[in-house]
Amino acid sequence: MRKITFFLAFFACCSLSAQDIPFIKSEQINYWKNADNDTLYVLNFWATWCAPCVEELPSFEKLNREYVDRKVKVVLISTDFKRNVETRVKPFVKERGLQSEVVFMNESNPNNYINLVDTSWTGAIPATLIYSKRKGVSLFFEKKLDYESLETAVKTALETGN
Repeated sequence: MRKITFFLAFFACCSLSAQDIPFIKSEQINYWKNADNDTLYVLNFWATWCAPCVEELPSFEKLNREYVDRKVKVVLISTDFKRNVETRVKPFVKERGLQSEVVFMNESNPNNYINLVDTSWTGAIPATLIYSKRKGVSLFFEKKLDYESLETAVKTALETGN
């Protein structure tokens, strides 16, 4: 009986550690962009099948760890196919041990959110928006970012409006 109780507790703990991946709509982009708070949002659009996206994820994870005590919110927005969220995205997030918030962009037409992010965005990924309404910061990158470039952009954004 003790073994059964142990295994049930073990599996319950393991299942709780797997990150839930909420589905969002384009309205969530508007919410982040219109949030009148001190938070600097770092929104990264990526997919599991995109090699440059996967290569840059450790930079976002490091930023998330390094700026945990600052008002910086890293959100990794998956643009994978909806049918692959359970079979590819969730296992990928778990295997990589991603600690940043991960969400899934649940829009059948990317044009519903592309222009909301930045009017210069062609839709290619990886793409990153660093944004703060209160600071008047909007930095957009349609390319893979290394940690140094990402941190420089975040530091610049944090210093704006101070």
